Amino acid sequence: MKKKVVYICRECSYKSPRWLGKCPNCNAWNSFDETIDDAGARRSSTGKSINSASVVKLSEISTDKQYRIHTSIKELDRVLGGGIVPGSIVLVGGDPGIGKSTLMLQMCFGIAEQNPLYVTGEESLQQIKYRALRIKDIYEELDILAETNLETIVNAIKISGANVIVVDSIQSVFSELIDATPGSITQVRECATHLQQLAKKHNKAIFLIGHVNKDGAIAGPKILEHLVDTVIQFEGEKTYSYRILRALKNRYGSTNEIGIFEMSENGLIEVSNPSEVFLTGRNDFASGITIASIMEGSRPILLEVQSLVTPTNYGMPQRVSNGFDNRRLQMILAVLEKRLGIPFSHNDVFVNIAGGVYLNDASADLAVAIALVSSFKDIAIDAKTVFIGEIGLTGEVRSVASIEQRIAEADKLGFERVFFPTGNASKILKKFSVKLEPIERISALFHHLF
Repeated sequence: MKKKVVYICRECSYKSPRWLGKCPNCNAWNSFDETIDDAGARRSSTGKSINSASVVKLSEISTDKQYRIHTSIKELDRVLGGGIVPGSIVLVGGDPGIGKSTLMLQMCFGIAEQNPLYVTGEESLQQIKYRALRIKDIYEELDILAETNLETIVNAIKISGANVIVVDSIQSVFSELIDATPGSITQVRECATHLQQLAKKHNKAIFLIGHVNKDGAIAGPKILEHLVDTVIQFEGEKTYSYRILRALKNRYGSTNEIGIFEMSENGLIEVSNPSEVFLTGRNDFASGITIASIMEGSRPILLEVQSLVTPTNYGMPQRVSNGFDNRRLQMILAVLEKRLGIPFSHNDVFVNIAGGVYLNDASADLAVAIALVSSFKDIAIDAKTVFIGEIGLTGEVRSVASIEQRIAEADKLGFERVFFPTGNASKILKKFSVKLEPIERISALFHHLF
């Protein structure tokens, strides 16, 4: 029987008999991958009669008292929403060498009572042992399986009685029942579907480690992210030792929480107080440096904002940002030039967030703006000052959420003054030792500081 070739969009799974430059369903460009038509493969993965389904009343469903499994890693529990949910399937993504496998091994070491099983499809048993020996607290009785065949893996899971399983990686697993090459869209989708059914049926938690493409997105079909209950991403610059664990999807918790780790020779170390870590080693007397207070989930974090403004040597001035949205930087520069008359159009502008953290919080606008003006005028800002606020196009300083938590973090770390939006003043009910300075417009703060 001749194999039928189809083209599947990796973003939305749209099928086409021929390759297309643009997907007609989701409008994604260059998203089609060649694969074998898997009509028969999909039937083999389900294998369930339509007459076998039964309707159950909600009152008849029994639940365990222990809804979540707590790991020994508090930062991981935070991102997962309080721990591992039995019967859930979690997709773990991140750049090569970022620490995904190390994190999963450390998790397995901390949940020995759950009889965890670590399945590796990319490393030998000896390589896993070498990796484990670098970790400080290791669990010698951890079950390891070096296998890529799906049917063998499923059988081993059932025999072992493991309640938590790690598969490293999902792209390396293949099924003999599917006529497609390992790592293809068809194989990844069908293997993930089979493991999902296993997790739900037997109430086992399964972690799938996934590779990422050059754009930082998890490789493989987009439907892979739809199949799983939780998607967590491990982020960080390789030049920095700090790593950020972020939830991109979570059916059982918030997607706003982050976990912060430091990569060391003994594995990943949790960072319980990131503000102190990120502010270590800063220059208190240099111009172009300010402190921003951001929120990551329920956690306030103080970060150092660095900027450098220098006359351009080229026809087109440079706009370079590291850890900050470049489009938002362009907007702040336009507001400062329009409302304050500062000629940034004749200068190169560089912005860096110390520590390798990427800012997604608009409340850092005020800190970035003041850092830019400080560098332009070469006037240092008081090192004991924190800036909080979003900047609007008219130059107003807009209110932000969780103002008391942000101020409390600055107060705890010994800062003396906080500039914040006037609109938030009525929401501050606690008393702080730090001096509070409400600001309505960026122009008022400019005249106050410079």
